[in-house]
Amino acid sequence: MRELKIFSGRANHDLADKLCRHLHLKPARITLGQFPDGENYCKLDEDVRGRDVFLVQPTCPPVNDNLIELLTMIDCCKRASAERITAVIPYFGYARQDRKDEGRVPITAKLVANLITRAGADRVLTMDLHAAQIQGFFDVPVDHLYAAPVINDHFVSRRFAGDEVVVVSPDEGSIKRALGHTKRLGGNLAIVDKRRTNALEVRQNTIIGGPVEGKVALMFDDMISTAGSICGAARLVHEAGAKEIHIACTHGVLCGPAIERLREAPIDSITVTDTIPVTGEKLLPNLVQLSVAPLLAEAIKRIHHDQSISELFRER
Repeated sequence: MRELKIFSGRANHDLADKLCRHLHLKPARITLGQFPDGENYCKLDEDVRGRDVFLVQPTCPPVNDNLIELLTMIDCCKRASAERITAVIPYFGYARQDRKDEGRVPITAKLVANLITRAGADRVLTMDLHAAQIQGFFDVPVDHLYAAPVINDHFVSRRFAGDEVVVVSPDEGSIKRALGHTKRLGGNLAIVDKRRTNALEVRQNTIIGGPVEGKVALMFDDMISTAGSICGAARLVHEAGAKEIHIACTHGVLCGPAIERLREAPIDSITVTDTIPVTGEKLLPNLVQLSVAPLLAEAIKRIHHDQSISELFRER
């Protein structure tokens, strides 16, 4: 069988190192940098001819820099005659621009998918896309993982399950995700009615379902960006009498006013995964970061051995 090689871009070295340890591999050596004018530079320091290559690079902020670095790495591996190139993108940036919701706007998620494909990626491994249909934007196979089992196991270990729990969907678009969590954690389902006033502001009006009074409220989303939606929903649930509020997401983007909003919101704990590095002021006292490295490592092993990825999520 062809040799497995894992290279890491600069976006998330820690995650790449963790998944390599789970696979009992050393990260493959690569030199990345920039020329004085800001252009990206890449050189593989190991032979990849005929190898099965995995490139770990979330396109998190700075999004454009990390995206170009990923494209450069793909092109570098292609020209070095790698047999198969898999772009491991734990967080896929531009995912929210997945449709034309008004005239004269781009579908940038499709554009980025085209760039990754044309650069030479043979397949993509990603996690919790903002919209599942983005898989169809790629003209190569996409393996789409879910962090829900990792997050659910964390809440079960904290004994947040059963009748004392209410799973709250922060908006109508997250109902399917919330239902999935109720199957594992139990409890009732509540939905926050969210109305968007513009591209940056939303307003929460009412709670559908529940009840939430006297309950431990668990709120799940795919990402927390500026935290406007999740914090507004948390305040509404707090006013409705929830005794504790715990929020969780896969991707802790935490940009703009997110940190200030999360500090001021009535939230007992914030759980994110390490698809995106969380450092500096983002490390709030009530923030917990879970690792998805074991899940990604198992997926990489299964892809390398041509085994099923969907089996990872059966009965979970």
